Amino acid sequence: MAQKPPTAAERASRLKLMAFDVDGVFTDGSLYFSVEGDSMKSFNSLDGHGVKMLQSVGVQTAIITGRQSGIVAARARELGITHLYQGVENKTVALAELLQATGIAADECGYMGDDWPDLAVMRRCGFAAAPANAHPEVIQRVHWVAEARGGHGAVREVCDAILRAQHRYDALLAAALGG
Repeated sequence: MAQKPPTAAERASRLKLMAFDVDGVFTDGSLYFSVEGDSMKSFNSLDGHGVKMLQSVGVQTAIITGRQSGIVAARARELGITHLYQGVENKTVALAELLQATGIAADECGYMGDDWPDLAVMRRCGFAAAPANAHPEVIQRVHWVAEARGGHGAVREVCDAILRAQHRYDALLAAALGG
């Protein structure tokens, strides 16, 4: 008899590392440029707190993104994300480097992305997630889809789902309530 594939929650329960794309995941995917060529990005504070909660229970976090941006480096520093891969042409190579550096197995790693450049890296991770507004080809191939859109709480939603799957959410909530 064939064994049932693990559920999204079972996959999330094993995570020791969660990696994220930026544009379309941490942001809404909009790119703002000034006449001088300066760029701006908007980040959701709920997403940032979700990342910090994952870190507080020992889940490492990372960013693997195709764009190079000082703004992303600053946000990563602010959130304590030390594994930062920017300007990446091949995200699977970056993932391999990340797994080698951390000693974490691919099935203990998750990735949240939104578009075709994320598909190959998502296939190699034990848990793949997408925001609600990800490309349909991505949504069709992931284990878990947020109700929120990228840049509007999707990262927080996946962080909460991971914390619930690892039975850590209630304790963090009780601590926040002062209990």
